[in-house]
Amino acid sequence: MSTSEAAPTALFVHAHPEPHSFSTAQMATAAQALRDAGYRVDVLDLYADAWAPALSREEFAPADGPFKPQAEQMRAVEDGTLDATVKAHLDRLLAADLLVLSFPMWWFSLPAILKGWVDRVFVMGGVFGGDFGLFGDAALAGKRAMLLLTTGGPSESFRPGGAFGPMDDFLFHIHRGMLEFVGYQVLDPVVTYGPARMTGQERAAALEAVRQSVALIAADSKLSVR
Repeated sequence: MSTSEAAPTALFVHAHPEPHSFSTAQMATAAQALRDAGYRVDVLDLYADAWAPALSREEFAPADGPFKPQAEQMRAVEDGTLDATVKAHLDRLLAADLLVLSFPMWWFSLPAILKGWVDRVFVMGGVFGGDFGLFGDAALAGKRAMLLLTTGGPSESFRPGGAFGPMDDFLFHIHRGMLEFVGYQVLDPVVTYGPARMTGQERAAALEAVRQSVALIAADSKLSVR
């Protein structure tokens, strides 16, 4: 948690197009569990906010020559010309002690809108590169992050020897290549397997399991990392 006297802040970045989905209910349950534990909770609902996921030349100041996205991000940070919406999201990211990426697993990865959020908001020069290094020397070192996700397949499919293979194999590129890369200590993911195949009673029990898992994370002052 934050070492300051202020309440720690959790930023949820949620990516599901249906406000009445289990994924959205799961996010709301986890957010409330953190509020109950004394966190200030900030939520970015990417679909509700009509977030534009594509990083494009048009969001940067005009420049001659080939478009090099990371170089333009660096220049925008240095010149104070970063896109206003991106800057607002970056400020909320930097202010959070805990980042929670909330999403349904699509094609064994992030939904495109959430990957696009990472593309645009994990700005070179803002969270890594420039005055910052990578991993332990990046801007978000000392902060924590976790994944909160749902799957279409059952849990047995995501075990060693299962139809799909171990869940950790699918999450490695997110854990290592996105979160740890910019400095985060990564907590164990909270996963609900196959909620679409559950009864109403089973979904209620699954949400309670999410609440308990997140409450345990909040109760651990050390926020044990992977």
